[in-house]
Amino acid sequence: MITSLLCQALGIFLFLIYIRVILSWFPANPQGPFGQVSRIIHQITDPVMIPVRRALPLVGPLDLSPIVVVIGVTILRSAIC
Repeated sequence: MITSLLCQALGIFLFLIYIRVILSWFPANPQGPFGQVSRIIHQITDPVMIPVRRALPLVGPLDLSPIVVVIGVTILRSAIC
């Protein structure tokens, strides 16, 4: 029961990270609906993304933290589920 709930939560978190990456490609008006959705997704994913971003070396303008988080969550999810 708890493991299936945790697996679903990790799946939703992965989905939110993918949405965050896609939203980063399109500039959004902070007052508009996409800006509000983007803000909510950032609030949910930032507690994991920010420490990973700080730990990674800079690679020019590229942010590699979503890739590292997706790999880590996928490994965690496959170990649990």
